[in-house]
Amino acid sequence: MFLQAIPDTSNYMIAGYVFAFVVMGIYVFSIYLRNANLKRDSEMLESLEEEQSKKAKKK
Repeated sequence: MFLQAIPDTSNYMIAGYVFAFVVMGIYVFSIYLRNANLKRDSEMLESLEEEQSKKAKKK
């Protein structure tokens, strides 16, 4: 009556780890893209600032 077989849940454990690593990979990729966009925006703002300072010197 109390002798029941332990269910094999190793497939669920593997699926859980795969899911967790995929989600973490997507998160890291998202951070990478945000950082790249931030650098691009920073460079654009610096170039605009240089242009405005050159225009101010000409006046």
